[in-house]
Amino acid sequence: MSGSTMATTPAEGLTREEARRRIDRLRREIRRHDRLYYVLDRPEISDAEYDRLFAELKVLEKAFPDLVTPDSPTQRVAGEPLPAFPEVRHLAPMLSLESVRDPGEVRKFCERARQALGGRPPIFVGEPKFDGLSIECVYEAGHLTRAATRGDGERGEDVTANVRTVRSVPARLRTTPLAAPRLLSARGEAILPVRAFRALNAELAKAGKPVFANPRNAAAGSLRQLDPRVTARRPLDLVFYDILAIDAGPDLATHLDELRALADWGLKVSPLNRRLRSFEAILDYHRDLGRRRATLPYEIDGVVIKIDDLQARERLKTTARHPRWALAFKFEAREQESVIEDIIVQVGRTGVLTPVAILAPVVIGGVTVRRATLHNREVIARKDLRVGDAVRVARAGDVIPEIVERLPRRGARRGRPFVMPSRCPECGTPTIRDGPFDRCPNRLGCPAQVRGALRHFGSRRALDIPGLGPKTVEQLVKHGLVRSVADLFALKESDLAGLEGFGKVSARSLVRAIQTAKRTELWRLLNALGIPGVGERTARDLAAHFGSLEAIRRADEAALLQVKGVGPAAARGIVDFFRTRANRRVVDLCLRRGLTFVQIAPGRGAAGPLRGKTIVFTGSLDTLSRQEAEALVERLGGRAAGSVGRDTDFVVVGKAPGSKLLKARALGIPTLTEKQLLKMAGGRG
Repeated sequence: MSGSTMATTPAEGLTREEARRRIDRLRREIRRHDRLYYVLDRPEISDAEYDRLFAELKVLEKAFPDLVTPDSPTQRVAGEPLPAFPEVRHLAPMLSLESVRDPGEVRKFCERARQALGGRPPIFVGEPKFDGLSIECVYEAGHLTRAATRGDGERGEDVTANVRTVRSVPARLRTTPLAAPRLLSARGEAILPVRAFRALNAELAKAGKPVFANPRNAAAGSLRQLDPRVTARRPLDLVFYDILAIDAGPDLATHLDELRALADWGLKVSPLNRRLRSFEAILDYHRDLGRRRATLPYEIDGVVIKIDDLQARERLKTTARHPRWALAFKFEAREQESVIEDIIVQVGRTGVLTPVAILAPVVIGGVTVRRATLHNREVIARKDLRVGDAVRVARAGDVIPEIVERLPRRGARRGRPFVMPSRCPECGTPTIRDGPFDRCPNRLGCPAQVRGALRHFGSRRALDIPGLGPKTVEQLVKHGLVRSVADLFALKESDLAGLEGFGKVSARSLVRAIQTAKRTELWRLLNALGIPGVGERTARDLAAHFGSLEAIRRADEAALLQVKGVGPAAARGIVDFFRTRANRRVVDLCLRRGLTFVQIAPGRGAAGPLRGKTIVFTGSLDTLSRQEAEALVERLGGRAAGSVGRDTDFVVVGKAPGSKLLKARALGIPTLTEKQLLKMAGGRG
């Protein structure tokens, strides 16, 4: 290694201007060495020489505290413990990827790409699929201003203080050889190298603390520390692979252009990324990384294949959950042998009875596996699985344990064939057969289903009841305070007294949140009820088509099949749900206890002043909650979206607006005040 060209200079005797120049030089030099070491893996100086530079900078900043800036290298490990992680909305949706293992599915993907290019042979980019925690980093005017976990894809947790401690993440973008954009939202994966993971677990075990199951959990746990100083002590890395949003940046025509730009701006990208020109090249890339997988310094569980041409991506677009222009081509799961010690049956939120194998503990890919789902009675019969059998166990997708097959043992006596129970193990209700599944029909009265139903009922895309988390739900059901979702609307503050974690303030907050949720949109209730086959999109379609709950309750299968997006299975599930007496009783009780709707008559919004317009909200409004504002937009014929894009027509700006306002201005999108929106509602705008 070559030596440092900068000698240590004491703070004494320096003027403020001399100190400022020296501090600027030190910061530039330290940033350069950080990039060489953490991003390019090409260190030029020894650790001792680096430490001397860093120590000198600390001395100068201590002597001239007014010269300290947030992006100084010394500020990476600063910060006091946080009380909690606030929730933030991403600049653009962070979608998940469709995952396949069958090369035939990859071939179909290649053919879709060729069609999107008008018959021209497509070019792809292959990337390692990191097994870590997906992170969005936002840079404004070249400075890191926010970092957030993926969360539900629309919103995530603000972990900016922790990400600032990750050495491979620059606090300020490089401006050469490529000028930094005014706004950049970049997506990457936070990972913990395997060697660091093992050292961390050894340290935790020595201290008598619980160890992490795998590097992914360790990375997630390290980034979600409320004390950034804990995160700073763990050698996390962050590798970037996508641009979510950009403003005033260079013209980028391909994904490879994006990756080069990210690297030019100082963000770490994988050296294993490859340009791939054919289906055969994709297979070769997949095989190559599969062979090298065990020798890599970090965990990967497959490869990601993306269409390189960004305009072709626009033509392919996305589904509600996945981009059509990218695919995760997974490796085969890792496997071990074990023995089935017992088979138990669990009841899920929708009433499906799921058999679960209790296994002799076995370690697969660094994770101790003790149970594996058996899915349903047909899977058990097809694999002929019984208590006492030796089996081969895999972690499907390197995550979910699954029994691959039974291993015959010569001379061993086998147990009796397993039979699914005829009654629900939670409530004793006779079960019904639904194809290969067994289901408890006591949808809103079975304790197991009630717990799951309550969690779903209060979730963000249902009735959105803050404070109704898993622990609260468990206590409400355990203490008999809630036997169905309707009982939520009868809860009083005094009912919560004495429950773990509840004082006067928290009890009042939960009750108020529940009372607020009584006034809701019809689609939210339909989604909240957990009707088989009805998710958010179908719930919205049903509400728009029928306009009232009563009309949906009376509808037969033929009427339901007229609704866009409702197929035979969903139509049958809706009819069966409302035919079940217990379900009708609970819904009626919700209505008697004050549940009301912001009604939209069939087709009413189609001719409104916002017909066909996409509206985004930023900041807090004076008179409307976000839920009420979005409902208003739909009544006016528009669509409320969560992020600003080129298809956005207006951005409604409230108090303390976020980065969506900046992006709207950059794209030239008109803005509205809440007052202007309300004028539209009155027909005067």
